[in-house]
Amino acid sequence: MRGEVRVALDTDHPERLTPPLTVYLGLDRAPYQIEHARLGQGGALLKLAGSGNREAAEALRGLDVFIRAEDAAPPGPGEFYVHQVIGLAVWTEQGEHLGKVVEVLETGANDVYIVHGPTGEILVPAIRDAVLEIDPTVGRMVVRLMEGLR
Repeated sequence: MRGEVRVALDTDHPERLTPPLTVYLGLDRAPYQIEHARLGQGGALLKLAGSGNREAAEALRGLDVFIRAEDAAPPGPGEFYVHQVIGLAVWTEQGEHLGKVVEVLETGANDVYIVHGPTGEILVPAIRDAVLEIDPTVGRMVVRLMEGLR
């Protein structure tokens, strides 16, 4: 009614969605500054600058909402954001290059890294037994391939 948009949250830190944070909507990443936020029931109601009425807010329906990486809460020890993992070169512990991470599947139990390389597609579960090292600063992931993953 007042130009607010309902947002489904996929974050561990919804408290960061406060004015004057700028969020970016859709594939073109159009910027909108948050004027007001109300959190609750797994989502948020955001009043965005430029969405002053119902019609303007309705035009934003279905768009993905992004924030800049520098506005995100820092990940905990041993945790990484998806954007830090996609594009990493993947190597086995024996030094064999498997390719690079092209996608991260969120399965519920654990994430799965999809690696494309010279031998095709490899699925690597994001668990300690399979992922030995992730170092985004050098663009590298070291894995131990479990039986049946090749």
